[in-house]
Amino acid sequence: MLPSLLRDIQESPTPFHAIEKLRALLCSRGYSPLPDTSQPLAAGGKYYMTPYGRSLIAFRLPKEKPGGLMITASHADSPCFRLRDRSELTGGDYTRLNVERYGGMLSDSWLDRPLSIAGRIVIRDSGGIRTQLVDFKRDMVLIPRLAIHFNREWGEGRKYDPATDLIPLYGTAAAAGQFYRELAQQAGCETNDILATDLFLYNNQPGAIWGGDGAFISAPRLDDLSCVFTCARAFLEAEENRAVPVLCVYDNEEIGSETKQGAASTALPGVVARIADFAGVDTNELLRHSLLLSCDNGHGKHPNHPELADCTEAPILGNGVVIKHSPRYATDAVSASLFAEICRRRGVPVQHYSNRPDQPGGGTLGNIAAVGTPVNTVDIGMAQLAMHSCFETVASADVSHFVNAVTACYEASLHAHGETVEIR
Repeated sequence: MLPSLLRDIQESPTPFHAIEKLRALLCSRGYSPLPDTSQPLAAGGKYYMTPYGRSLIAFRLPKEKPGGLMITASHADSPCFRLRDRSELTGGDYTRLNVERYGGMLSDSWLDRPLSIAGRIVIRDSGGIRTQLVDFKRDMVLIPRLAIHFNREWGEGRKYDPATDLIPLYGTAAAAGQFYRELAQQAGCETNDILATDLFLYNNQPGAIWGGDGAFISAPRLDDLSCVFTCARAFLEAEENRAVPVLCVYDNEEIGSETKQGAASTALPGVVARIADFAGVDTNELLRHSLLLSCDNGHGKHPNHPELADCTEAPILGNGVVIKHSPRYATDAVSASLFAEICRRRGVPVQHYSNRPDQPGGGTLGNIAAVGTPVNTVDIGMAQLAMHSCFETVASADVSHFVNAVTACYEASLHAHGETVEIR
């Protein structure tokens, strides 16, 4: 399982690539594009949609009347550097690429590290435009630090100015214009046919399994591709029941989710309405018997800074799936209890996370998705170190725990009556 996860992450340098990888996987398992609303859904049907090529929703229908939904929602984007459309900075002794920060990143982790470039470009085509994915798959740029001899304070850390300190070096002055030629070569088109780009720097270093007895895995983009691909695995392997399994993977969680391809979009509410119509029930009635797992990793107790963790709810790497509690999360007593009970029945260990009271912590897509799809929602994830770093760490055991927990949820169905929710 771990080598497969690391390979999936390595092959998904951007959300575009992750979504395309999932789309191809679903097609190989018999899923077909969701038809328009003029065509009815079929019992036993397996469907997917990829809004704007940047998010994905997949589901399959039981052969009998559905009894609710079991939804997972994760995100394929990660903090990184985004290239400007006209990115080459020429003149002087070097050729550099102009970038901007995407999401709340640990900037220092990206420095003095060879980086590659991948994303999507728009190409002029006969009669219009077309998009194409590109991935250089090799080291292309590096953001160099200033030597400590020029500023002794840098040895103790500093605040970086993105307009000066975080500009990637691409080549010497002789490389002016070369990046666009290389990009056109990647796409198999002429340079002047490239109209616009959605390109990102990414860490091309392969993930690793390391530590005593292989206790840890480290890789780029574990937040949140580790949840993306483990949820997809559970979705495809779970045994059938009356609940409709739904797999959601969104873009733009790191910048608030309020985009046409983010968790605040109308994509999931539209799918839920289609399923309710197929089932012949009111949407709200369908959602009463449903659960949404907002899947995004949480902070593990740091080995060098245990004082930063909450005194009673601080997850340890390797000790089980994390249920996340905070006013900024969607978890409440009902949703946490439902998830924990499903895990208990399957023998999956769980632990709890809360921010230390004097720290606000981050948010997730859970509450945002639940606004358009009002359903019991629980925020869960794996305990992680160095969140938003260029290279992050989780426990090897927790990957298996997470797959088992999500599979157990996909294989469960809920029935709500009054104040009671029965788990079947």
